[in-house]
Amino acid sequence: MDGSLNDRTPPRPRSLPRSLPSGPDQARGRAGGQSHAAGRERERITRMSAESFLELLASQAPASEFEGPLLDARARGADEATLAGLEQAKLLALQVRDTLEERRRRGTELRALYETANDLAALRDLDAVLAAIVHRARQLLSTDVAYLSLNDPDRGDTYMRVTDGSVSSLFRQVRLPMGAGLGGLVAQSATPYATASYMEDERFNHTEGIDNAVLDEGLVAILGVPLVLGDHVLGVLYAANRTARPFARTEVSLLVSLAAHAAIAIDSARLLDEMRQAVADLENAHNLLRAHSRSVERAADAHDRFTDLVLQGGGVDDVAGSVADVLGAPVLVLDEEGRLVAASPKAPTSGVVDASGHLLAPLRAVRAQAREGGRTAQSGSLWMAPVLAGSTHLGDVVLVGHQALEEADQRILERAALVTALVMVFRRATAEAEQRVAGELLNELVQATDRDPVSLTDRAKLLGVDLGSEMALVVARCPLEQRQRASLAAAHLASTQHGLSAMHGDHLDLLLPAGGGGPGGAAQLVARELAKATGVPVTCGGAAPIGTTPLDGLPECHEEAARCADTMVALGREGEGGDAGELGFVGFVLGEHRDVGQFVRSQIGALLDYDARRGTQLVATLVAYFASQLSPAHASQSLHVHVNTVTQRLDRIAQLLGDGWQEPDRALEIQVALRLHRLVG
Repeated sequence: MDGSLNDRTPPRPRSLPRSLPSGPDQARGRAGGQSHAAGRERERITRMSAESFLELLASQAPASEFEGPLLDARARGADEATLAGLEQAKLLALQVRDTLEERRRRGTELRALYETANDLAALRDLDAVLAAIVHRARQLLSTDVAYLSLNDPDRGDTYMRVTDGSVSSLFRQVRLPMGAGLGGLVAQSATPYATASYMEDERFNHTEGIDNAVLDEGLVAILGVPLVLGDHVLGVLYAANRTARPFARTEVSLLVSLAAHAAIAIDSARLLDEMRQAVADLENAHNLLRAHSRSVERAADAHDRFTDLVLQGGGVDDVAGSVADVLGAPVLVLDEEGRLVAASPKAPTSGVVDASGHLLAPLRAVRAQAREGGRTAQSGSLWMAPVLAGSTHLGDVVLVGHQALEEADQRILERAALVTALVMVFRRATAEAEQRVAGELLNELVQATDRDPVSLTDRAKLLGVDLGSEMALVVARCPLEQRQRASLAAAHLASTQHGLSAMHGDHLDLLLPAGGGGPGGAAQLVARELAKATGVPVTCGGAAPIGTTPLDGLPECHEEAARCADTMVALGREGEGGDAGELGFVGFVLGEHRDVGQFVRSQIGALLDYDARRGTQLVATLVAYFASQLSPAHASQSLHVHVNTVTQRLDRIAQLLGDGWQEPDRALEIQVALRLHRLVG
């Protein structure tokens, strides 16, 4: 038995001595023991080395550390057979290590590809997809730069789309013709290509533009794989280093796998973009259809409104209100001279017409443009449509406050202008017919000598005029060029006031209810309204018929009103209206029926009544006061009273006649009345 075994055998008792071999038997025993010990040592060294290799594999030690157990065994004096066995074990361990390393690498790559696929699947924007592909390629291959080019079928080349790690603007803008450079060759052949040193590789068709871009970026080693979808090459995916580096087959395979995922993701993103565009187009079409439907509804609403308006005899104001309701903006209506004639409720006029109601000068060019084209014209937020009856320009419809007016709404505005033209023409024809009938009646009233009062009264009632009420006759003088417009305005005023109007020679006649203002108030009303309609001053004189019935004295009344109008023109009071009573003694002198008593009482009636009630002498005192040139002292001498008495009487006169009785005009009126009072006794 060898020494190791003896070491483990318990000692024999001393009472039983062990006999030892001697001679040749003893020598053989010693040799066998040594051999057994050597074997056990080899086993121990081998076992320790195997454990060391397993520990190295478990700790994923680098390949260089696998020499350690072999060196340790040699240091322990292992024989050649043991060392040879350990060498074989080392090789097997390294093979196992390489296998494990390859599996770990493949697992890492598969996990990276799986994560890449998940990331790409989660992306919906094409630019984000491309950026993610390039960034992941650079990470997986641990390169300095990664980039991607897409093929341009229209230009027949491939162009740089996304880069990661690039620093050269020239490189980011390069385009590679098909077959040129590494990328052009990959894009053309759909085959991966790799080079450890691009500038020295003669397999590629070097061009100045591509080489300059590569040198500007500082690239040396380049790997390019095609982005293939079916039979179609979408582009090229690259990984590149700025130092020489051969690309392993596994790296090429990894980039090819990534490119396959990328191609699908690119196509999916493209399809998604196309779908989004299709959805956007459908939504736009839907919005257009909805807007068109709204336009059709507005047009139908406008058509119904305009039809009802015409059938019910609506006016220009009604047209303006209807258009404003349909289009949702204020509307103004102008006549052929650019004067405001109608407006929708609460429509602003500032910025469109001036204080006199005329179109502002800057907008006249837009008006001319609309008139010449016969269509809507725009100026900022103002839209103007011409009101045309054939070739006759009757006015304009103005929409205020719309920056952008749809085509359909412009047609509504133009249709409103057409309806306005119809209303204006109809109203003009109606007004002319009514004016003709009313004019004939009024001419008979002021001119005919053999009249039938009953017939005239009945005809007047048919026109809505009550000749039995208190009436005023007004004569209007206006420039010849505005007489036609003034005639239409007079007819409109007469119809609204339940009166009559007529063109009579070179002037206009109106028979209107006198109202509270009398003939003077009626004359002022006519002067104001006709001036507004014509834009020029119109002078009017008024008179009231005097007789047992309103029909009595109309011819004389007409002459008095005409003389009053002429007198106001002669006095420089053009554009005003008044009657003989307002002209004072001048009106009294001009009046056909000179009522002296009425004139006297209008001036000093309060004094006459006071003297009659109190027995005073206010009238006599006033005569003496004027005769003494407004001197109370001289008047007291002629009256034989104290000057204080005259002063007290003058104070009473001032209370009765009112302030201003000593003003020159009023004093003259009073003196004429005093003279007439004395003359009539």
